[in-house]
Amino acid sequence: MDALVVGAGVVGLAVGRALALRGHDVIVAEAAEAFGTGVSSRNSEVIHAGMYYPAGSLRARHCVAGRRMLYDFCESHGVAHRACGKLIVATSEAETGTIAAIRAKGEANGVEGLDLLDGAQARRLEPNLACAAALLSPTTGIVDSHALMLALLGDIEDHGGVLALRTPVEALSRADGRWLAAFGGASPGTLPVDAVVNAGSFGAHALAMRTEGYAPERVPRLVLARGNYFGCTGRAAFGRLIYPAPVEGGLGIHLTLDLAGRMRFGPDVEWIEAIDYRVDPDRGALFYDAIRRYWPGLPEGALVADYAGIRPKLTGPGEPAADFRIDGPAEHGLAGLVQLFGIESPGLTASLSLGEDVADRLDA
Repeated sequence: MDALVVGAGVVGLAVGRALALRGHDVIVAEAAEAFGTGVSSRNSEVIHAGMYYPAGSLRARHCVAGRRMLYDFCESHGVAHRACGKLIVATSEAETGTIAAIRAKGEANGVEGLDLLDGAQARRLEPNLACAAALLSPTTGIVDSHALMLALLGDIEDHGGVLALRTPVEALSRADGRWLAAFGGASPGTLPVDAVVNAGSFGAHALAMRTEGYAPERVPRLVLARGNYFGCTGRAAFGRLIYPAPVEGGLGIHLTLDLAGRMRFGPDVEWIEAIDYRVDPDRGALFYDAIRRYWPGLPEGALVADYAGIRPKLTGPGEPAADFRIDGPAEHGLAGLVQLFGIESPGLTASLSLGEDVADRLDA
């Protein structure tokens, strides 16, 4: 079939790859001038193990399966990555129950190797760490997200697919049993296809509202949460990722490492009304306070405002975190259409598994 994937983030590219490898003719349409300029390039680049999410949820299933697939993909495609591991820390006795519950949830999800450590055991692994207890996740890692997306695109193109940049898809209608995609850009027009996957992230909701026959009440609300990141000067003080106990809306201000060994901290959670990637340097004070709970030795003046990412969430402050939303033909009754909503963290980790899931729904 002729398949159009809207959005060239890591999930859209993974969907396009899965469809192309099955022999379908694939076009990935991206409104921006390059692939992966949104959520996919503004994150922690962490390969998550899968212990945070409710058992049986899409996030749990695709994170665990996607993580295993991602490590294999990186090995076979030469994508830079490292299974550095991470520690989820309880900075007080009151938080030890929280990390024990995370371990239980992870084991229910099939996450391998989780080990609950006391404070002394954790400090033997990371001498600069301050904590009452910690959960060790050896399968957590980091990846070069740009190289990953480039490799996904390479597989698409090797199997006859194409990437169309500066091609915003503005509406979807039905014509002669097929989907008719109306697109803008320098040379606007229409394109008939057999199947459409809406992986448009921030734009997914608007496109869904402009999809003929798709009930508007099926479109969830879009909630934006900005996550700010601060870089850290000086030599890395840790060899693993360090995460505090989770907070409302996110996983807390954690320490991540890039593949060059540079430390960076974030994201925090800042609820916003419109897309805005500016980082307020004054938020650094909040970062110092949060980080020094698990790294008391953070030097004054070491943090520098770095970048921000925005998550396309489906729930807001005070509400339980929503699961991924995959709305396919079995759910909405329209052949050849899959809508993806709320694909935030762990979307990068889950991308290859999500791609197979979407392809299965279209091939059913």
